[in-house]
Amino acid sequence: MWLRVSVLCAMMLGGSLLMARRSGPAAVPPRENLANLPYRIGEWRGREDEALSDRAVEMLMVSDYANRVYTDGRGGMIGLYIGYHPRGGFHSPLNCLPGSGWNIMVRRTVEIPAPEGAIEVNRVILMKGVAKQVVLYWYQGCGRVVASEYWGLLYGMWDKMKSGRTDAALVRIVSPARSLEPEAEEEAGRLAVRFAELLYPMLRRFIPE
Repeated sequence: MWLRVSVLCAMMLGGSLLMARRSGPAAVPPRENLANLPYRIGEWRGREDEALSDRAVEMLMVSDYANRVYTDGRGGMIGLYIGYHPRGGFHSPLNCLPGSGWNIMVRRTVEIPAPEGAIEVNRVILMKGVAKQVVLYWYQGCGRVVASEYWGLLYGMWDKMKSGRTDAALVRIVSPARSLEPEAEEEAGRLAVRFAELLYPMLRRFIPE
C-alpha cells in the first residue's frame, strides 16, 4: 500500500509539472465513431438502448458512446456500454452502480482470451432485490487494457507525459442471471466472457492505440 501511494504521488507530481509545460493536446490517431460498431457480433444481434441525456454526457465527459442490448436468440442477453473519453476523467462503475440501487456482492479480476494474449478485466456480481447481474468492465486506450482504477490513473499520467495523449475508453458488459441459483450466475458469466472475446478484437477501430 505504501509503495502504491508513493508511486501515485510521484506520478501525480511529474504529470502536473509536465502538463503545465505542454501547450496543447497531442494528435489522436484516426478512429471510427462508435455508431459504426457492428450490430451483429458472432451469434449476437444488437439494438440501441436508451440514449444518454445531454446532462449525463456532460457529466461522464464522453465525446462518443455506444449503449446497446445484444441477444443471442436463445434467451441470453448482454447490455453493452462503451464510453470514449478524449480527456480521461472516468466515472468508475463501482461508484455509479451502487448509486442506482445495485449492491456489489463480489469483485475480482478474470482473464479474457484475446488474439495477442489474455487481457485482465474486472468481474463484479451485483444484486438488487431478486435480480442478479454479472458485470465485466475495463479501461482501454493507448494500446493497453487496464482493470485497476489506480493503474488506469497512473498509466493515464504516463501517457500524458510521454505523448501528450489523454484519450481512453470504458468498456462495460452486463449479463443478467436468469435466477439467483449458482448455475444461473455461472451461465451469465460464461455469456459475458464469450461476448467479450468476440467484441475485443473489434475495438481497435473505435479506441485508438
